[in-house]
Amino acid sequence: MLVSAKEMLQKAKAGHYAVGQFNINNLEWTKAILTAAEETKSPVILGVSEGAGKYMCGYKTVVGMVNGMLEEMNITVPVALHLDHGSYDGCMKCIEAGFSSVMFDGSHYPIEENVAKTKELVAICAEKGLSLEAEVGAIGGEEDGVVGMGECADPNECKMVADLGVDFLAAGIGNIHGKYPANWQGLSFETLDAIQQLTGDLPLVLHGGTGIPDDMIKRAIDLGVSKINVNTECQLVFAEATRKYIEAGKDLEGKGFDPRKLLKPGAEAIVAKVKEKMELFGSVGKAE
Repeated sequence: MLVSAKEMLQKAKAGHYAVGQFNINNLEWTKAILTAAEETKSPVILGVSEGAGKYMCGYKTVVGMVNGMLEEMNITVPVALHLDHGSYDGCMKCIEAGFSSVMFDGSHYPIEENVAKTKELVAICAEKGLSLEAEVGAIGGEEDGVVGMGECADPNECKMVADLGVDFLAAGIGNIHGKYPANWQGLSFETLDAIQQLTGDLPLVLHGGTGIPDDMIKRAIDLGVSKINVNTECQLVFAEATRKYIEAGKDLEGKGFDPRKLLKPGAEAIVAKVKEKMELFGSVGKAE
């Protein structure tokens, strides 16, 4: 059964580890991430972007697939199904479809509007037992034409949003989505520290986990980050394993073209990558 991410992240914050949010794109992705979580006894958050939701035929399809897998795979660890970077309308659709957690990304609105919309969603999510993530200070990314340093959030704005009763908060601390450019200046631990001092026990979220050096990840966890989002890295290892399979001509041997065989090396690569991240984040064995 799906659970909200609230309790797993409060435990992570108190225990100085982080729970990974791994974005799903299809059945193989979902199965691989759940396999890794069950084998490592780690709580896990399955992230779905609005684009991926559309690609998978809509949020109801996603909910049906995930709920079916939890039952058929005998998953015993806590699993949250979370909308990633959702619009207000996207959040409402996911709440209706049966997600257990949503992120409202109002970071591109003026802070007053971000606060007003977040406040409405706090009430709706509380009533329905979902967890809510909010965002302050946009997370940079190559798709936004941002290179070098990602944006840093204003700690006082973070406190304004935290005080609304959200369950966890994403704040820009120089992190970006996608691959990090050569001139990236690293995470701003000063910003992160200032945010944590104002937001107390609230679990903080680090977006753009791909390519951040391990020592920075560990330091961010020490400073209150309890949820780390990983997406690009799983896509890269999946693509690499699939390329190797085809370049080795395996798809031409016997029934090697069968999608179950063709997609297997990529899926196994995701399982291995997710386990590696769970080790790094410190969530292994935390679901026992």
